[in-house]
Amino acid sequence: MSLERTPANRPNTERKALAINLDPRRYGSFAEIGAGQEVVRWFFRVGGAAGTIAKSISAYDMTVSDAIYGQCERYVCRQRLEDMLEREHTLNLERLSQTRGDTTAFFSFADTVSARNFKGTNECHGWMGVRFQSHPGDEDSQIIIHVRMLDTENALQQEAIGIIGVNLLYGAFNLNHEPDQLVESLLDNLSTRRIEIDMIEFSGIAFRHVDNRVMSLRLVQLGLSKAAMFAASGEVLQPSEVLYKKPILVERGSFRPVTNVNLDMLRAAHEKFCNEPDVEADEVVTLAEITMKNLQANGDIDLQDFLARVDLMAACGMTVLISDYFEYYRLAAYLSRYSKKKIGITMGAGSLHDLFDDKYYTQLDGGILESFGRLFKNDLKLYIYPLLDRETGMITMVDNLEVAPEIRKLYEYLVDKGCIEQLDNFNPMNLQTFSREVLQQIQSGDTRWMDHVPKEVAEVIQRRGFFGCPKAPSKKAAPQINTRSFEAIKVHVPTVA
Repeated sequence: MSLERTPANRPNTERKALAINLDPRRYGSFAEIGAGQEVVRWFFRVGGAAGTIAKSISAYDMTVSDAIYGQCERYVCRQRLEDMLEREHTLNLERLSQTRGDTTAFFSFADTVSARNFKGTNECHGWMGVRFQSHPGDEDSQIIIHVRMLDTENALQQEAIGIIGVNLLYGAFNLNHEPDQLVESLLDNLSTRRIEIDMIEFSGIAFRHVDNRVMSLRLVQLGLSKAAMFAASGEVLQPSEVLYKKPILVERGSFRPVTNVNLDMLRAAHEKFCNEPDVEADEVVTLAEITMKNLQANGDIDLQDFLARVDLMAACGMTVLISDYFEYYRLAAYLSRYSKKKIGITMGAGSLHDLFDDKYYTQLDGGILESFGRLFKNDLKLYIYPLLDRETGMITMVDNLEVAPEIRKLYEYLVDKGCIEQLDNFNPMNLQTFSREVLQQIQSGDTRWMDHVPKEVAEVIQRRGFFGCPKAPSKKAAPQINTRSFEAIKVHVPTVA
């Protein structure tokens, strides 16, 4: 358990930079593009920089940058950052290992940033990373983050970039054995009003036991970001690079466990979504979303339960979005930040009923009317999966959903306008599946649960003993993740270099 970090025991930026300068093991280079040499400036300012800085470089001109690091489609992207780290760290090892490799742990720090331009029309964000040796002669380790600057003035954004860069270096060198504390320390001497970190990835020998999916969860849990994303492979994804100018389809759920209904709902919605005007099927990004409220439904987050869910989603080839957007209109606003293309959300009829309960909108001045104005303003569409009442045999669908009389006209208007569409291409066999009942069957040893989940999910639950299921006899080699059950949806995740 990590010790609680309080303002009293957090060193300020000057002390962090000076501590690194006075550490005789640390020696490396700084390469910064965009906002200026904001990070290395701290190390020059506090004194003792000669013992830390082998080189400082800032290649602003695109031609010069290409000549040093190779050509790249964009200059503020992960690929450019990776190229910078690779070149600078390689040069340090080639030039300096012979003379001081026995006593020096080399590092390279890089960032490529787009700070606020003169007109204030650009996206203010940046990529930042450090590749380093934990000890002299050690194998390399690396941390990469993506940040969004929220200050409205260029000078303040530059200041924030400098501070978070020092925090990243200090954390890499001094907190690499405590990744939770390292993540929390990134906002030392800053606040979430100034900086958002929506992606972090640890790799290399120092972080061989770190699960980047858990670190993504920590970002949202600590408030450093409102959402985090990762692929079925476990690779951390940066939302803007995945969602940029793409049509997006989202299914929100608990996925505890992933059931046949989850996959059928997404399949049926995907078929309808791809028939929408201006939606190219091969460009659709499909996401399975879990909210923090769902993960915290029983109090504190259970990491084992969280990892069990995402492992099952991975078995189905799902790309996972963890968000702190319980209200659908806030989720819609988040997705619209990255794409102006069509956005679809699929949900069950029960969730649609809750969506029209005005008790969830008391914090809005405009109440339920304001929430729906925000939700549907960007051509968003809801796709509704039917709900079976096994006691009465009644199936709840869009045309017979019960809503309060005072908002019935609003509901009918949204249906008539095409904002809410009934999924009529569902598999009726799946209406007998209820995730809570499936979970109870797993926990009680009732093997009928296997009839309600995909084959791949059943295999993982048994092999790993998830949700209290007795473990199946171990095999010599674990089978590879099977994504065939999800192939029909053609999930599109652009390659993140």
